Amino acid sequence: LERKAYELAERLYDFRKVAAESFEERIMRELSELDMKNARFIADVKRCEELSPRGIDTVEFLLSANLGENAKPLEKIASGGELSRVMLAMKNALGDSDFVETLIFDEIDTGVSGRAAQRIAEKLYKLSVKKQVLCVTHLAQLSAMSDVHFKIEKSERDGRTYTSVTPLDDNGRAYELARITAGSSISETTITNAKELMTLAEETKNRIKTAKD
Repeated sequence: LERKAYELAERLYDFRKVAAESFEERIMRELSELDMKNARFIADVKRCEELSPRGIDTVEFLLSANLGENAKPLEKIASGGELSRVMLAMKNALGDSDFVETLIFDEIDTGVSGRAAQRIAEKLYKLSVKKQVLCVTHLAQLSAMSDVHFKIEKSERDGRTYTSVTPLDDNGRAYELARITAGSSISETTITNAKELMTLAEETKNRIKTAKD
């Protein structure tokens, strides 16, 4: 039985080595679309001497986020923004084989802004075409791409903290997007800019849905 277990573990190791190459290519393609064009991702499959419940190998993810840098363990060197994008890249790459129907992202936009934030927003929407996606965010680009928008607030009452969740209509969404962008200095101009962002987001979503079809 031990000999048979080792034989099966060796076969599993060979399968993993082949799968790792394909997985690396898919992740790097996703990262390129998330504004990390020079990133290098490695799924490092190493053979071990001892047999374990998972086989006879270990798998470690390595990342080089910038050109000219050596790939190092993802868990040790990735910034918050890089880690967020790698995780999103993995979810997109594995979307068809992942049987989880609902994905929850808590501030996946940490450490990103501008063009990278827009790319993340588009990737999240593409993912939402196939799965239910719940996203907690403080970025206007991500909020604007949502199909349903809730405002979450904390308040104190009678010595206790309460959380309220309020669904927003289009006017409420525009106000919240303006607040995220401009803080407390909300004017007609910031509201107009927020509505324009919502319009652009709808155009982007329609383009994505058309491409999917």
